[in-house]
Amino acid sequence: MKQKLTNAINALQRDLVEGYPDDAVRLLERQSPEEVAVILGRLPVRETAVVWEQLSPDIGIRALEALDTGRAVQVLRHINPTRTAAMLAMRDENTREQFLAMLPEQEAQELRMILTYPAESAGALMDPRVMLLRRETTVRETLARIRASRRRATRRLFVVDADNRLEGQVDIQDVATAGAMTRLEEIQRPVRAVVNAIAPREEVVEIIEHYKLTDLPVVDAEGRLIGVVRYRNLMAAAENEATVAMQTMVGVSKDEKALSRVSFAVRKRLPWLQINLVTAFIAASVVGLFESTIAKYTALAVLLPVVAGQSGNTGAQALAVTMRGLALREIRVRQWPRILFKEASTAFWNGLAVAATTALGVWVWSASPGLAGVIGVSMILSMVIAGISGAAIPLLLTAARQDPAQSSSIVLTTVTDVAGFFSFLGIAYLFVDLL
Repeated sequence: MKQKLTNAINALQRDLVEGYPDDAVRLLERQSPEEVAVILGRLPVRETAVVWEQLSPDIGIRALEALDTGRAVQVLRHINPTRTAAMLAMRDENTREQFLAMLPEQEAQELRMILTYPAESAGALMDPRVMLLRRETTVRETLARIRASRRRATRRLFVVDADNRLEGQVDIQDVATAGAMTRLEEIQRPVRAVVNAIAPREEVVEIIEHYKLTDLPVVDAEGRLIGVVRYRNLMAAAENEATVAMQTMVGVSKDEKALSRVSFAVRKRLPWLQINLVTAFIAASVVGLFESTIAKYTALAVLLPVVAGQSGNTGAQALAVTMRGLALREIRVRQWPRILFKEASTAFWNGLAVAATTALGVWVWSASPGLAGVIGVSMILSMVIAGISGAAIPLLLTAARQDPAQSSSIVLTTVTDVAGFFSFLGIAYLFVDLL
């Protein structure tokens, strides 16, 4: 009698899975992953493939882990590779490789390609460990799923249809305040925006900033939800890029770490130091052009570092702001007129204020109104040139499809030194009679 009952239950389960896969998925997702593995494990893989594909990845991967190795491999080989990848993405790299090692090399390589999105794309930035919930799922079942996943800092949940396409979103606070038997369709809200997995980071940033989102759903080519770009992850990626830029701007390899070998550090830094030496000689040659003027008026030599230092700081400020804008995708190369005008205007007004203070100090120190006027005018001119250069250098490198951070500060230092020396000494040469 017991055997007949078991056979009847198995027959009903088989009929449900084969004839009504959508209903089967809804019922299975209410069971534990171990029970899902037992139920589906009793049926031929070809007949359960559709159900495996529609299961939420967090449930699917745990059910796979509950199967014996042979059955798990059969499931992975029969279901759609994109759905296999979605399940594997719920685990860390080591666990994924354990599953992939059980597959034929060609199939494993295909899955690795699906799991690896282009750098700086939405797929590369997203968190693939997203929970897929159905509209008829109750709050009690949702909370059980959240506890089982052990995911922290969950702020928004997503509701999908039978094909795992987005239908709505639910804020976690609404789940917390709703009744235990409330269905998600009663508290869900429309999804404000989605992004394709291969969309560039610029598009991701624009969407997040435009809609003021903390979580941006990512879909595949078929419109299925495969992950979420978290705002905090996006900012972390931008911060990482900014720290790399800090190193490359001064001629340090982005691969060098604080504890890298000395030989590696020397090999990476020395070429840029040699280039910096050449640029230093270029700046020195400018000073050499006015050697006779400096010999006649030694005060010029004393004041040279003041002009060069201020123009250098101005250029560094413009460079830092522009580099940050490029790193966070706040600006585009096509906006160069606006960016250069802004930096030139900023440098001009700052130059006026600094020039007034400098001229007053030089006049008190030297009692020479002519020298005070020369350094004041040169200060304004050199700071404007430095501001424009600080913004232009990374924009030009970006337009040339080069890394905008690559040793840009070395180039900028040369430009600002030459501009500062030439403007100060050149104006002094022209108005030598006033000194």
